Amino acid sequence: MTHSPAPPERCRVIGGDKLPPETGGSGQICASIEAAAESRAPGTGYSVEVEVLSDYMLAARVRMADGRTLPEQKMAVSDRKLGRRAINRFATSIAEAIGRAGGR
Repeated sequence: MTHSPAPPERCRVIGGDKLPPETGGSGQICASIEAAAESRAPGTGYSVEVEVLSDYMLAARVRMADGRTLPEQKMAVSDRKLGRRAINRFATSIAEAIGRAGGR
């Protein structure tokens, strides 16, 4: 019996310890991106690396299944720390870029 290698991580968060508790943490960021991508680009292969630059700024790098890398996306909140609404808006923006790159 042969074992196939584990699938690569679809979402990875770097610096999650900088996230304010109200965001729900690294897992919530990935869950939001996954849900938005499934809604806006179902079946499109991608992986995303999100870097928490501070408690008010995020950056994301997306690699499509065919190896293309999309332009880095950044999001900052100027009047308060990151919260779930900001995370959801960022996830939607990433999903829309995945959809455009995937031809949807």
